[in-house]
Amino acid sequence: MTNGPKHAGSRKAPRGARPRRSLDARVAKYAVGVTLCVVAWGYLVWAAIDFGATARGGNSAAWFFLLLACIGAASCLFAGLMLGVRLMTVLGIMTPPAGSAEAPARPSGGRRAAR
Repeated sequence: MTNGPKHAGSRKAPRGARPRRSLDARVAKYAVGVTLCVVAWGYLVWAAIDFGATARGGNSAAWFFLLLACIGAASCLFAGLMLGVRLMTVLGIMTPPAGSAEAPARPSGGRRAAR
């Protein structure tokens, strides 16, 4: 019988034993892509507001540019959200969807066939 604590010692592994996580090149690319999309979205929203004020002031050509800015802003927001999901998947925050190529293959037959 020992008189000491049952679980003696540090709960952390030594510094050299823990694997160091390096910044993957995909993470940097996705982060830059998300940043560019969000900045472009912000600029296009600002431009759409400006074109809307100009169009209401009587300039009929500004309506066309307002439409283009709105479509561009929606596209940038969609692309930014898609890149954000990919970024979170690469970082391990989210799991890939079931039908994607990155998802692990499920065995056919379920639990009963695995027995």
